[in-house]
Amino acid sequence: MTAAAQTLPRRSPLAMAVSNALNDLSLNHHALDRSLVSKLISQVKAGNSAKAEMLAHAVTVEFDKIGKRAAVADVLAMARDYAETSRAVDRMNLAPSGPAVELIRGDTVQMVAVRWLWDGWLARGKLHILAGAPSTGKTTIALAMAAAITTGGRWPDGDKAEAGSVLIWSGEDDPADTLVPRLAAMGANLSRVHFVTRVIDDKGERTFSPAEDMPLLMATAERIGDVRLLIVDPIVNAVSGDSNKSNDVRRNLQPIVDLASKLDCAALGISHFSKGTAGRDVVERVTGSIAFGALARVVLAAGKIKEDDGTERRLLARAKSNLGPDGGGFGYSIEQAAIPGKSLFASRVSWGSALEGTARELLAEVEVDEEARSEQQDAAEWLRITLESGPLASREIRIAADEAGHAWRTVQRAMKRLGVTTERHGFGKDTKTIWSLSVAPNPSVAPVAPDSKSGANGATGGANGFAVRELGEGEAF
Repeated sequence: MTAAAQTLPRRSPLAMAVSNALNDLSLNHHALDRSLVSKLISQVKAGNSAKAEMLAHAVTVEFDKIGKRAAVADVLAMARDYAETSRAVDRMNLAPSGPAVELIRGDTVQMVAVRWLWDGWLARGKLHILAGAPSTGKTTIALAMAAAITTGGRWPDGDKAEAGSVLIWSGEDDPADTLVPRLAAMGANLSRVHFVTRVIDDKGERTFSPAEDMPLLMATAERIGDVRLLIVDPIVNAVSGDSNKSNDVRRNLQPIVDLASKLDCAALGISHFSKGTAGRDVVERVTGSIAFGALARVVLAAGKIKEDDGTERRLLARAKSNLGPDGGGFGYSIEQAAIPGKSLFASRVSWGSALEGTARELLAEVEVDEEARSEQQDAAEWLRITLESGPLASREIRIAADEAGHAWRTVQRAMKRLGVTTERHGFGKDTKTIWSLSVAPNPSVAPVAPDSKSGANGATGGANGFAVRELGEGEAF
């Protein structure tokens, strides 16, 4: 028996007999008003003797109704025993002798809105994952986001970024020859960029481990004061156990989630797609356990394809969001840019126009195998010839496509490649969608790197290098 249990009072035999009788009556006789007993015990606990005695009389009357006899004093004794036991239990709950679980009542929680760094894409205090196939420019995209934050520049959709500092831990790229040059090429304020490199303790120096040293990073980051973004590249290095086991992943990522919450910054982890997963749900494609995508509140995906003319088409899509709408994306390209004042060149992101559709649909546009690409090319050539004679209703085109052996989804993708325009005619049941070849394709807009003619910030003077230019032929998204 524990010490706490020994503090509970023992009931007298007489009071126990009355208590047992009450329990029996409560179970077997609906005539007994059980609320009277509860009220009686409450008044005894409150020390209201007069009210307690009145209620004790009422309880004895209930006993008399069903042929049972009990003195008022006996009923009061039972109530005092219950009251004392209840007080002892209350004391145990209020002052636990060991570890305790904290509970927060829902009505005491103050509701707040999600605080976005980039509306709908990067949320403060939350974990994000940016995944994609190799060579899609994931790290460069993350650095473009960092550049926008350090300068208070513009996001791809034109919104202004909240200025602040950025923490970067990279287990793959060197700051001197890769990361800093890329940031400089995108116009970042390098005084607001902090690279996590090593840990110094009483034993000397050692390499920083995201799986072990997040508490130390927290203490250091708090001194910076305005951290808005933490980049962990790759995020799998934060897992000291098996990255394919959900429990290991969740346990090891929790310190990053906690750090983001305490610093009120967005945490962005870079990851890859597993091989052979093209066409599947994007969140399921993130390398390792499904917990990577499940724990992240927002999952972004990058993809690219090399066109027949040698140009590359790339896109960034929003695959999942537990905080707002998902879907949609932006086209982008990776280009080499000269670094002002240095005889160096580095990669930078040039953002394109906004894209519509789910991440799965958008990635399907750029992750087609050779056979599917050939089918699209054939469908595009067939569609071009079909529409050269003039506009046609989509229903007629679909019938003709079936007869020619082209899948309708392939024709729709070919339509986008050709820049086919659509117009709706009529109302209700008579509505028709007319397809026609564009006389002159509309130019797409995307940023360019700064040059000597347009100044340090590019053609539009954007502080973060998100300048704009019209894409040339074959570059449109």
